[in-house]
Amino acid sequence: MLTHLQIRDFAIIDAVELELRPGLTVLTGETGAGKSILVDALQLLAGGRAGAEVVRHGAERAEVSGTFDLERAPRELKPWLEEQSVGAAGELVVRRVVGADGRSRAYLNGQSVPVQLLREAGNILIDIHGQHEFQSLTRSAAQRSLLDGYATLTNLVSQVGIAHRVWLELLNRTLELEGKARDRDAKLELLRYQAQELIALAVKPGEIEALGDEHARLANRGKLAAGCAAALNELYENESSSAHAGIARALTALRGLSTLDPKLAAVLPMLEEASIQVREAARELEHYRDSLDLDASRQDEVERRLAAVEELARKHRVTPFELPERTSALAAELEALERADLDLAVLRKELATALDSYRAQAQELSGKRRVAARALAKDISARMQTLGMTGGRFEADVTQDGNAEPAQHGIDQIEFRVSANPGSPPRALAKVASGGELSRLSLAVQVSCAQEESRCMVFDEVDSGIGGAVAEIVGRELRALGARGQVLCVTHLPQVASLAHHHLRVTKLTDGRTTRTTLHELTAQERIEELARMLGGIEITSKARAHARDMLAAAGQDGGRSGEAEETTSDTVRVRRPKR
Repeated sequence: MLTHLQIRDFAIIDAVELELRPGLTVLTGETGAGKSILVDALQLLAGGRAGAEVVRHGAERAEVSGTFDLERAPRELKPWLEEQSVGAAGELVVRRVVGADGRSRAYLNGQSVPVQLLREAGNILIDIHGQHEFQSLTRSAAQRSLLDGYATLTNLVSQVGIAHRVWLELLNRTLELEGKARDRDAKLELLRYQAQELIALAVKPGEIEALGDEHARLANRGKLAAGCAAALNELYENESSSAHAGIARALTALRGLSTLDPKLAAVLPMLEEASIQVREAARELEHYRDSLDLDASRQDEVERRLAAVEELARKHRVTPFELPERTSALAAELEALERADLDLAVLRKELATALDSYRAQAQELSGKRRVAARALAKDISARMQTLGMTGGRFEADVTQDGNAEPAQHGIDQIEFRVSANPGSPPRALAKVASGGELSRLSLAVQVSCAQEESRCMVFDEVDSGIGGAVAEIVGRELRALGARGQVLCVTHLPQVASLAHHHLRVTKLTDGRTTRTTLHELTAQERIEELARMLGGIEITSKARAHARDMLAAAGQDGGRSGEAEETTSDTVRVRRPKR
């Protein structure tokens, strides 16, 4: 629901700020005062096309922003906001800015978004009925939604949607397997050859690292042997100057001296341990030197193995270290392809079962839609007779395309058709010529289908071409619709205006150089004067005022108790002029 609307430098509006509440709000004023400018502003806010012509003369940009209460917004809005990653806590601020150069920018809660996203949000939040491109009643999806809502088929529609998703997932998996099956034989031969190569090479995890270390050792065998011999000579083999001989001489000297000073005895165990460690190190070096002599023939074998690994890795476009993983992946792919025929047969059976389940639920939904369509057509046709469309007929066609693929919403094509005049064949709503007729038809549909309307509904010229008792009926229908949500209506008929919960007057002001439009909330006494103006002519008579009071009284609003009525109005709709 729209709770706040701010318009700056739009058309001939310099600055207007409205605070709105539920119910029926009417906008009245002299012809040419600019009553439809508010509708144009809402159309812009809902993502409509805009150019530099909407910017007030002399201004840099036009700006329209609206605040919507998320607690009283359509159910689909919150999931849509989450999908678009638009943060919202309690309210959604929609803003549209059009520069004097014609460039347009859109914002949702301060986040810049493409105009297309703004248009999607607008389709959820605002429903404009009249000669506008945003009238949802002409959209096929909206017609289907209205029919399903009228027949309370939401749960069944949801079940059909789930069945469709199951079928679609199985279909995609089946198509994938069928695609693989078409070149299965050639691919099987290639995979078997590649797998046999990898299995024959049998590269084990960690083997490449080990071969690399071994190859480095073998390639530097001479240098390693020389270093090993030098170390052995220094540690053990040089009897005159080796470390072992030096330690032995130190031990001999200290053993004789330890009898003279017991403190030296503590050093002897350390030297004995060092002697043992030197002998152990020398023994390990001897073993290592012997192994270098034995590995002389191993170098060629390691190099051949590494060359084979690198060649196969290049062939499979992986690193040598990834060959074991590649072997496992090829084996799994080969196994899956070899059993593809069996899997495809099982999947086709599951797909057929899922399609049968979908069709059964879709046919059930279709049958209930056809029953509901007849009831809806009868209901709306009856309402048309009281809304100035005598002899008019409404039809809700539910048809099926046997060649069409299953859809999430079912197998039906829903089309609302109308004949506004007796003898005329019914035509699609989008082709109805009269905007007034379409507006009244929209009103009839909304009243018939709406339970608790959460969109802001706007009716422009809904009373075009009617008067008298029909106008009062239109007003009562609008009031009934407003009692379940929020309705804004541009009207020139006092019968409609008298039935509103809230009343705004549009006035055009000019100083001879510039022209601007203002919106003014009417007090109870001002409502009487406005209704009298709409009832009378140039001069407002006492009879016109009395008639206006009677109309307000008949609508359940005491026009004589101006203070109380004024207080009620001020609690519901407030008009503010922001500081410039």
